[in-house]
Amino acid sequence: MAIDVRRFDIYRKIPKDLTQATLTGGYISVCCVLFIAFLFVSELYFFLKADVQSELFVDNTDVNEKIKVRLNITLPNLNCEVLGLDIQDDGGRHEVGFMENIFKTPLMTDGRVGCNFQAKFQINKVPGNFHISTHAAGHQTGIPDMSHYIHELSYGDKIMESHVPGNYNPLRDADKTEGTAMATHEYIMRIVPAIYEDIHGNKKSAYQFSYAYKQYVQYGHGHVMVPAIWFRYDLNPITVKYLERRPPIYSFLTTVCAIIGGTFTVAGIIDSCIFTAAELFKKAEMGKLS
Repeated sequence: MAIDVRRFDIYRKIPKDLTQATLTGGYISVCCVLFIAFLFVSELYFFLKADVQSELFVDNTDVNEKIKVRLNITLPNLNCEVLGLDIQDDGGRHEVGFMENIFKTPLMTDGRVGCNFQAKFQINKVPGNFHISTHAAGHQTGIPDMSHYIHELSYGDKIMESHVPGNYNPLRDADKTEGTAMATHEYIMRIVPAIYEDIHGNKKSAYQFSYAYKQYVQYGHGHVMVPAIWFRYDLNPITVKYLERRPPIYSFLTTVCAIIGGTFTVAGIIDSCIFTAAELFKKAEMGKLS
């Protein structure tokens, strides 16, 4: 005996000649479809766009691990020939006149000879400092003017700043060109390790940091000491991990079903209320409302 599957149809069809189309219903239907399309596109956009979540954990620092540093700074009042980079840390490293991946470009501004100083180097994961000075220069030019403008100072892998909250490069566009010519500039930084993992599982190790700044004239034995630009850093043991995550497909489908079903239901209620009110108004005009 064959089973008639049509008996299980919960979406019974009403003959078209038994339905009544109204102008109000047409307007409500068009608005309903447009509203559903808008909500669907919005929900699809947020589903395809990965959400960034964060978590904290204590990092067991490997002292052999290196941190990449990128420095781009302009000194408008100093010749490139006298500038050098010194690096030292609590692990015993002490390099004066570091030369690897150092790029110095002479500049001429308002008749003054300046220098754009760019460096790419690595530091150990221990507290320390690096500084720009004239210590390694073969000759000195009186008291060096260390006024400067920082274009970039960043640590670790390069990532899009929009991917992480906060400021990834807080010293960008730091302008210290107005100040005492003999002053030493000191930046004290607290570096926070950050791991960014995208939706495909690719990881990048970046480092965010906060800083404090001070400017002072340093004296020794009654004389002004040779000024420098100091970048002192310390590492935070807490690591921030940023994870790109996308909601599961069933969550997206559930939301879409809720949008479509809810919008149709609400639109149907509104249409029914308007139609009923219009019918009652017509009956009242004809005096049949009793």
